[in-house]
Parts: sequence; structure tokens; C-alpha cells
Amino acid sequence: MTKQSHENDVAFIQALAELLNSNELTEISVVREYGEDDSLEVRVVKQATVVAAPVAAAVAAPAPMAIAAPVAAAAAAPAEADPAKLPGAVTSPMVGTAYLSPEPGAASFVKVGDVVKQGQTLMIVEAMKTMNHIPAPHAGTVKRILIDDGAPVEYGAPLMIVE
Repeated sequence: MTKQSHENDVAFIQALAELLNSNELTEISVVREYGEDDSLEVRVVKQATVVAAPVAAAVAAPAPMAIAAPVAAAAAAPAEADPAKLPGAVTSPMVGTAYLSPEPGAASFVKVGDVVKQGQTLMIVEAMKTMNHIPAPHAGTVKRILIDDGAPVEYGAPLMIVE
């Protein structure tokens, strides 16, 4: 490997890391083919740091009644804030870009209130230029669509609720 190709590979990896951060992704995997027996396989992963805030301290502090009500509402919000835990949640099977319609300008596969059959296409997740149809895991009604058309999604991210 020449010094020039090594510098190009380092620049390519740095560009992938910047892409990872700017799109709020946690992982990117790429294979770069240079020739028959020459390739570069890169996997860039960002470790998520989870910091748990002490909830007891916020609740235990004496506060006027007007402030106590929002604190109680904020404590209840995280249970509702995670749609992936709701029954009927359809999650992304991969990292990619979610599309609600088969092509730009076309009607969406489904909209809120639609009744869907098991296996019916709900949306597409594009990963590495491959369009992956996301099927309904069961029959039901589309209750919520949790992503915007063209939004980046991560593995396991909730996409919609079908109950």
C-alpha cells in the first residue's frame, strides 16, 4: 500500500466518522473495492454514553405546587416517550433512510387510520443503495407514523405503530 493510498483511506475514514456524527447514526459499514485483490473494509461505530439523572433528587426537593405539577408530568413522560415499547410498534431492522412512498412525489404506502394486512409494505428503508420493504408484522390499523419521509433511522428505532 502506498503512502498516498494510505492518506486517502485515512481521509475516507474521517469522512465516514463525520457522516456518522452529522446524521446521528451509531454505525456505518463500508467495503471499498480497489481491484480484484485489493479492498478496504471499514466499520465505524459510535459508543452511546447513557447518563442517568437522579430522579429522586428532583422529586424530593420541596417546590411550590405550580412547579411540582410539571415535575410529575415530566416523570411520567419517559414511559410514553419510548414508542418502541408500545404494543404494535414497528421498528427498523437496519440503519438507513426511511421513505414513506415508493418514489418521490408518489402517494405514501400507508397513512394514519389505514387498515393493513400482515406482510403489506408500510415503508422502505434504504441501506447502501438497496431499497428494503418494511412489511406489517401483523394485520391492524396504522395508529401513528413516528418518522418523517427521508429521515435517517437506526437499528431498532420505532417507525410506526400498527395496532
